[in-house]
Amino acid sequence: MTDRAIHLPVAAQPSIDSLADYARRAEDDGYDCVWLPETWGRDGVTVLTAIAERTDDVGIGSSILNAYSRSPALLGQTAATLQEVSDGRFRLGIGPSGPAVVENWHGLEYGNPLRQTRETVEIVRQVLSGDRVEYDGDVFSLSGFRLRCEPPEPTPPVEVTGMGPKAVELAGRFADGWHAIMLTPDGVADRLEDIERGAELGDRAPSAVRVTVGVTCCALADAERARNLARQHTAFYVGGMGTFYRDALVRQGYDEAAVVHEAWQNGNRERALASVSDDLLSDLCAAGDLETAREQLERFERLEGVDGVAVSFPRGASEDEIEATMDALAPGQS
Repeated sequence: MTDRAIHLPVAAQPSIDSLADYARRAEDDGYDCVWLPETWGRDGVTVLTAIAERTDDVGIGSSILNAYSRSPALLGQTAATLQEVSDGRFRLGIGPSGPAVVENWHGLEYGNPLRQTRETVEIVRQVLSGDRVEYDGDVFSLSGFRLRCEPPEPTPPVEVTGMGPKAVELAGRFADGWHAIMLTPDGVADRLEDIERGAELGDRAPSAVRVTVGVTCCALADAERARNLARQHTAFYVGGMGTFYRDALVRQGYDEAAVVHEAWQNGNRERALASVSDDLLSDLCAAGDLETAREQLERFERLEGVDGVAVSFPRGASEDEIEATMDALAPGQS
């Protein structure tokens, strides 16, 4: 059975308490895991620590911590510590992010994101083993690092995000899981072929890689409001968050994504919103009245090779709209 998880909303949240409240609600609703994206507000590690202390059973995970602003050794320490704080419920999600974040916000060179991600995964695994870390790569060279505490038991999985074929192949070859975002059901199916190819290169079964698909969801009695929120969210990410989301949609046959991006970059928000077609919105999101949103979300769950879907929320949704969507799409409600 496909698990359902929650991507906790980070846009304009008033406090850490509000995020912990969402996590407790997700736990009560029966969701498998709460994932916290780290963007440009509160840091993800502190918030996940608070959530771990205030929940009992629900899994907690980072989706994602970028692989540049923290060293691999520190990411390993962080995963070990969060695994301890959460009593074994933690999953480490990492990814390369993009140059807009890494270079402009953190002042670091973006370099080769595939190599950065691969070496980070390999080093984090060495750290979590508790053994002395000896690593000589193209990006990182480490010697002598070792945890001063006992290695975590069980070892938290190390999962990665990625959108392009090579990034997803890397997940299939080296990581414990892959997080898919901004993909339609057909787009996910195409990328699952990359997981299989990567797994073959890594001499392991594709089933060794846990696949989680993030879907923007809004389930409201007011279907038009739900779809408008999802459209605004899609336009913002395709238009304003670098080129990765645009390129991913173009690869899936949605040439309009280039129009959305161009209009947004030129300051024409109305044209960007109008360029998100109804077909794209219906293929990419689960938004509308309760029945429609449930049906659209289930399309992703029916894909062979998908282990979980993560319900995420439009950035403009209110607290009441987030809670209504969370309850409507809770496991067992559809």
